Amino acid sequence: MFRPLKPYQLTIDIVFAALCVLIRSTLGYEDVIAIFVVLGMGTALALRRLSPGLALGVAWFVVTVQMFGNGNPDLANFAILPVLFATAAYGTNLVKWLGLISSGVGALVGTLYIVIGRFFYGNGSVGLDAVYDLVRQLPAAVSIGLVGFFSALAVLGLSWTLGLLVRTRRTARQSRAAQAAAEAEHADAEREVGIEQERTRIARDMHDVVAHSLAVVIAQADGARYARHSDPDAVDEALTTIAGTAREALGDVRLLLGQLRHSQGEAPRPVLADLERLIEQMRASGLIVTREEFGDPLLVGTGQQLAVYRIVQEALTNALRHGDKSKDVVVRFDWTPDVLRVSVRNTIRIATGEIPSRAGHGLDGMRERAVLSGGTLVAESTGDEFVVTAVLPIQAATAQMAIVTGIGRPSEFPPPAPETAVNPYLAAGYAAPTAVYRPLGTYPDPETTGSATMTYPSQTAAGEQAAVDDQTGGTR
Repeated sequence: MFRPLKPYQLTIDIVFAALCVLIRSTLGYEDVIAIFVVLGMGTALALRRLSPGLALGVAWFVVTVQMFGNGNPDLANFAILPVLFATAAYGTNLVKWLGLISSGVGALVGTLYIVIGRFFYGNGSVGLDAVYDLVRQLPAAVSIGLVGFFSALAVLGLSWTLGLLVRTRRTARQSRAAQAAAEAEHADAEREVGIEQERTRIARDMHDVVAHSLAVVIAQADGARYARHSDPDAVDEALTTIAGTAREALGDVRLLLGQLRHSQGEAPRPVLADLERLIEQMRASGLIVTREEFGDPLLVGTGQQLAVYRIVQEALTNALRHGDKSKDVVVRFDWTPDVLRVSVRNTIRIATGEIPSRAGHGLDGMRERAVLSGGTLVAESTGDEFVVTAVLPIQAATAQMAIVTGIGRPSEFPPPAPETAVNPYLAAGYAAPTAVYRPLGTYPDPETTGSATMTYPSQTAAGEQAAVDDQTGGTR
């Protein structure tokens, strides 16, 4: 019955009604009926927004008492206008239609009360004189009554209609807000679905990393067990392979813990060596791609290789779809001992100013891959260019092992384990130097030995132990 109002709204209504009563009181009162009408209509005015139905009932009660008390029409009767407005603007459906009915009934009752009182009871005639006056004044009474009725109906109906317009506008505004909220919720749901789908793809891509690593460990362990009597040296080689593969698998599991959501089947697992083929495919599609590389390339984990490949792939795809194909797309790799910074820069198509949509799943997928690999990704438009920049840490393997590479390897180091699988860096064109694994901090000084050390974060899925050729003779 009562609508929830804020304290200041209720205070405004009460103060407004009190001011109206005080202003009317300055005109004086003819009798007690007039005082009752002023106070009653003031009460209805104060209640109009708090309870439109109650305010309408109070107004009808006051007017009924006024008519039966033979009271004269009063200025306070105009308070019915904001009451009717409130019934249409703030009332329930029942109160709203009762307000409309009250507009018509009120106009009719008010007109009859005024006309009958003015023409048939205002002259004080009785008996035959009263009958004669009734017949004589009937045409004028009807004319004035019709004019008065339609005028009152127009005023009361207009007040109710204005309230209905306010109600309709408020309902439309609420509908738009609800639609916007629903669309935002739908967009958030689509975003969550996109992220979850990307996580699923990541889990599927990463599945074979652990699967192949464990397969290598099992095969090498079984082979060592059978060959320990006939070929002891093979046992050492097998144990070296097992140790390296297990370290890599443990490092990759750390990524999987943040990625895996469902059991997935095997899927292709691109690595950095596949980027050239990807770039050639984009060039064949009409994209002018330039690859720049600064610093010495380091060996990174298979999970991070996959992240870099997918980020570059999505960025080049966006450049093909939304960029200016007549301008160069620059893929830049900045290698440092701690992080790999990958950026893809393309010119936005001037004719349409198209950039990748923020609502799409591509940018979300790139960002998710970077975050789950321990890095960050920023995709933004800068002037007439769109730039995707990913920063990924070059993580060391769990056991913090390192590779000693290059010329001048000390002879007291044990011989390296033979390569058992294709190293992606070998496929990319790097040479394959001899390499051994030793704990961090136990290497000779590069200045005196000519060797170089680098942190080895991960190996390939087949568990091979390979190193990147030291081109500079410095520390990577």
